[in-house]
Amino acid sequence: MAMSGKSIGESATALPLTTKGSGALETYNNPGWNLLREDVSLPTAVLYRQRLDNNLHWMQRFADSRRVRLAPHGKTTMAPALFARQIDAGAWGMTLATAKQVAIAHAHNVQRVVMANQLVGKQNMKIISDLLAEGELDFYCLVDSVENIRALAEFFSARNQSLQVLIEIGVAGGRCGTRTAADVDLLVAEIAKHASIKLAGIETYEGVIHGDNLVERIRAHVEMVKNICKDLLAKDVFEVSQVLLTGAGSAWYDIVAEVFGETLHERILPIIRPGCYIVHDKGLCMHNQDRLMARCGPDCGVEGDLQSSLEIWACVQSIPEPGHAIIGMGKRDVAFDAGLPVAALHYRPGAQQPQSAPQHWQAVSMMDQHTAMTFQPDDDLRVGDIIAFGTSHPCLTFDKWQQLCVIDDNYNVVDVVQTFF
Repeated sequence: MAMSGKSIGESATALPLTTKGSGALETYNNPGWNLLREDVSLPTAVLYRQRLDNNLHWMQRFADSRRVRLAPHGKTTMAPALFARQIDAGAWGMTLATAKQVAIAHAHNVQRVVMANQLVGKQNMKIISDLLAEGELDFYCLVDSVENIRALAEFFSARNQSLQVLIEIGVAGGRCGTRTAADVDLLVAEIAKHASIKLAGIETYEGVIHGDNLVERIRAHVEMVKNICKDLLAKDVFEVSQVLLTGAGSAWYDIVAEVFGETLHERILPIIRPGCYIVHDKGLCMHNQDRLMARCGPDCGVEGDLQSSLEIWACVQSIPEPGHAIIGMGKRDVAFDAGLPVAALHYRPGAQQPQSAPQHWQAVSMMDQHTAMTFQPDDDLRVGDIIAFGTSHPCLTFDKWQQLCVIDDNYNVVDVVQTFF
């Protein structure tokens, strides 16, 4: 849909950036909008192109330096345009969480997927079965119970199909996954009974480990998972030529890469699955990355660092009391589960450039469509001013938007990325 030079409100055919659409993929390359001219209805979600590029290539270089493959978790953005960029930059494949997400990714030319979840329920199985029948999908899902293996075997054998599975290794009190070596042996034995189920590797998610001495506990867990994979390989139970060994979210991928990236066996393919890195944030991910960089120290091997590339731009809607501003942005627009948004930029329409927001401007509470922000009564803040907010936990900001503006360093909208939640 070409809309060059027009604001969103000027064209009857324009798809507003703040509403849910039909799900069809629209094209907005260089639409001619500029945030500072107020060509875009606010609030809106914004991605900085240069920072996206930095993050995309930083993580790929990190993975390459550690001799591991990268399968970014697509649930963070559910933006096929970003999936394509990650794969073009060198990603081995994509990680997704549900059958529907896999279908969306495959519809947008993603051909290799680790579904880091169990495939449960006949309709979910049918979605994957239909995709496999189309061909050109290298698909893996997780198993952690005999019951699930039997259900999968019954379903896929009836369709003369085979399914590649990874045994998930969990932790006590955590999420999914087997808890003991005896559990693993039971699953291996059950898989061997079913020609339609092929054991293709071992998976874990270390991010559910909490408590004291985390670095030591994470490393011990990942070492244990690696050893399980090596032991099973020695027993010749894997039914594929290339055995997947995979873990890592966005907090501990350095330790997982270090342990899995060691020279193990030519058949083992180590894979890490961070998802938030491509947009990063000003809260949860930033703090995790700071700790990771401190662990890596000068031996990180990759210059630079991740950069926060996602912001929500919103208007000052009301200043009903001195030092108390109401921003036209709320829980419907931005994540609030891992910390409230952080004021990053302040712009007065008509000015040449935004300025850094004072650090004492603090979001203190949120409702559905409003955020309360405190400031000093003598600060130069007016109704109609625009504030750009950094976010924490980008996964739960992305799912609130079907379109996000991609901007250059001059705040020109150079593209619009669509999401498919």
